[in-house]
Amino acid sequence: MADTNRVNKQQTEFGLSQYDAEEGRIIIRTPNFDFDTFPELGDKLLKLLSAQAIEKQWDADIHSWLIDFEDCQLFLRAEHYSECVWLEALSSGDSKQELDFLASLFERGF
Repeated sequence: MADTNRVNKQQTEFGLSQYDAEEGRIIIRTPNFDFDTFPELGDKLLKLLSAQAIEKQWDADIHSWLIDFEDCQLFLRAEHYSECVWLEALSSGDSKQELDFLASLFERGF
């Protein structure tokens, strides 16, 4: 029984915290991270989504990556103080179909 619980926990490492379709933003539930460990976590998330990082930037407290998901460009952002990770459209109203799809994936967890 314990092995089944461990597998289920691993399968839902990433999940949906909130989806704001109007703003074009998905807030993602993730494992704990800090500024130095986010790149590994972000790369893992992109691999699971079959997405690619086009550009990676970071400031004092935030990572901001421009990514490509199925020919759709989005931002993957992570703020380490709040341990908040989110995907967002380049401008509100863009990428609604892709964000709807991604929100449904995160809602199921993986």
